Amino acid sequence: MTLYGGYGVMRRALFALVLLALAAGPAGATAIERVISPGGIEAWLVRQPSVPLVAMDFAMVGGANEDPADKAGVAHLVASTIDEGAGDLDAAAYHKRLEDNAIELSFTANRDHFRGSLRTLTANRDLAFDTLRLSLTAPRFDTDAVERIRTQILTDLRRATTSPGDLASDAWWHAAFPNHPYGRPVNGTLDSMARITIGDLRDYAHRVFARSTLKIAIVGDIDAATAGRLIDKAFGALPAQAELAPVPAADPQGLGRRIVVDLDVPQSVIMFGGPGIARNDPDFFAAYLVNHILGGGAMSSRLYTEVREKRGLAYGVSTGLVPLAHAQLISGSTATRADRTADTLDIIDQEMKKLAENGPTEQELEKTKSFLKGSYGLYFDTSTKIAAQLVQIQLDNLGIDYIDRRNGMIDAVTRADAQRMAKRLFDGQMLVTVVGRPQGVTSKDLSASGSGG
Repeated sequence: MTLYGGYGVMRRALFALVLLALAAGPAGATAIERVISPGGIEAWLVRQPSVPLVAMDFAMVGGANEDPADKAGVAHLVASTIDEGAGDLDAAAYHKRLEDNAIELSFTANRDHFRGSLRTLTANRDLAFDTLRLSLTAPRFDTDAVERIRTQILTDLRRATTSPGDLASDAWWHAAFPNHPYGRPVNGTLDSMARITIGDLRDYAHRVFARSTLKIAIVGDIDAATAGRLIDKAFGALPAQAELAPVPAADPQGLGRRIVVDLDVPQSVIMFGGPGIARNDPDFFAAYLVNHILGGGAMSSRLYTEVREKRGLAYGVSTGLVPLAHAQLISGSTATRADRTADTLDIIDQEMKKLAENGPTEQELEKTKSFLKGSYGLYFDTSTKIAAQLVQIQLDNLGIDYIDRRNGMIDAVTRADAQRMAKRLFDGQMLVTVVGRPQGVTSKDLSASGSGG
């Protein structure tokens, strides 16, 4: 997680070359091969022999939802310390190996998954995959390294106590999912982070790091046989089965509530959300289109037009679908002047109701279809992005031919489909959190008022 003095210059110079090569990679090279390693591990491979690089992304089920109930942040601390020494390499030796050989390893934990990525020059791929093997099978979790990283995280958490965005998000998730893993902060709290032990880190790694939930994508200058060999090198020694605690399905609670958190800042930060749609729902693309029309379309959405362009109430406003493994959400956020918070909330509510009642226009629907089809290629313009997208497609269980089928599924959405989905998503109430000192806006239960935003 930390760079070490003199090695940083070499690392930056080497990775300048790497990034230039990645950016020059063929954007259209997305022919996907299913590779089964000699040890029986599946991966998806996209060959790009013209670029002397290999990019790999992987994910395993079990993110922050596998944290102990009283120790939120375990997965986050594991992801932050697993690259601070492994096997016979302490933190300094580990980072020296990466920097001297232009290898990049990174790890993250979200609510549902533990994810990692590897970037390496082709010439150093064996060493890179072996270093990943050490990280996953023999992380050191040395006391000095863990305490150094813990101190950094605690500093970030203290800063978050005065961040309106962080406070709004934490309050929303806590109210939406009380007594559920999704209600706990992914990064932990000041209290929970201080109580996590090295034993907790080892227990998480033992339970979560396994082949049974592993999804892998490799892109670059590598053939199927070599990919299979390196997959076994990195992952073959992991346990066959994960030992995951069950996570119950959940629906967001508190719909109709408005929670105001007092903070002395000039703007009010608003977060709102409610029930969404599962990624495997046949109507997902209808939901995807109507969300884009409401608030997912950056500068083209209805909310952006009404809140910013016409009234200048906010710099930006957006919404998005959040299909988690155990809950489905639609969520949105914005920030506005304290004296205009009530107006902003009213406009968001009105635009949701309009879309719920009438659906999108045919023109809006066709324009959105065209944009979403045309812009999809931007997710595949580097090896790094391709690998990340292929892992996500596997996690969502969409099939290896999903990229070829996607545009057809978008085209198949009719205006009637969109109208039906708009009513389903936006005709109910939302849970709203506001952080700041909004004038005329107070915490209250809105369940009886019929207001959605």
